[in-house]
Amino acid sequence: MSDRRRRWVPGRKAGDTPKPEWAEGLSIFDPVFLGLDETGVPVYVELTYRNLLVGGEPGGGKSVLLNNIVGHAALCPDVRLVLIDGKRVELGMWREIADLFVGNAVEQGLAVLGDLQGEMDRRYDWLDSVGRRKVVQADRMPFILCVVDELAYFTATVGTKKSQEEFINLTRDLVARGRAAGVIMVLATQRPSADIVPTSLRDICAYRCAFRCTTDASSDIILGTGWAKQGYNATDITPEARGVGWLLAEGGTPRRFKGAYLTDADIRQLVAKAKIIRTRRSDGGPSAGAAS
Repeated sequence: MSDRRRRWVPGRKAGDTPKPEWAEGLSIFDPVFLGLDETGVPVYVELTYRNLLVGGEPGGGKSVLLNNIVGHAALCPDVRLVLIDGKRVELGMWREIADLFVGNAVEQGLAVLGDLQGEMDRRYDWLDSVGRRKVVQADRMPFILCVVDELAYFTATVGTKKSQEEFINLTRDLVARGRAAGVIMVLATQRPSADIVPTSLRDICAYRCAFRCTTDASSDIILGTGWAKQGYNATDITPEARGVGWLLAEGGTPRRFKGAYLTDADIRQLVAKAKIIRTRRSDGGPSAGAAS
């Protein structure tokens, strides 16, 4: 695979990249474009009813992947967007169109996750009352996408041991139970180690993506034990191959791909379009009047 970055410029006509109808907006039920695989085939994932774990060393490509996911969600009026960013700048450009943005404030992060847990339980109460097992698109109830970057900041770096354990426990519960209630968790870390990503958390994430790692163990902590020995090893990705990673999603076998790169100018353009599209929520659009 060439290390040259392939940029996905919104609205650009290209044979190997999709051209969404920005004026119409997108939906969280639409496949999310992430980039191209080794053969040039577009790589998509369906995020509804799934969670994603992303890991790799700094500069490996986590931000590339997260920006593609957040960019898609920003253009979806049927999504509430919750961003938790320990560094404040990785997701900061999306702040003005996020429904909630949390920086390096640990207590605020815990409060937001607690509120999400409460909303999840309320949705399960409603599902139970109507004899249903999951939220569907016809319910006109917005999905909630919560992106956490950097996970290690909140679970190992700052705060007390109690707050760190509370953060990981809340996160694990939202990953384990949130899917059917329309809560999607995307978790990213620069430190793919067992203390940051316990097996009990990794194994309940349907999607996993490993960018360059320094050890076989780190690669396996993200993708799952044994994949490195089978040749799906993120340590084999060269430092120059920024944005290249192994994605474990549909099919059950990791797929090597290169993330579509969004420049700061691209993100600003997306934010401007998202401001218009997301006003549909107050103008009778797909998620207007739905529970949040």
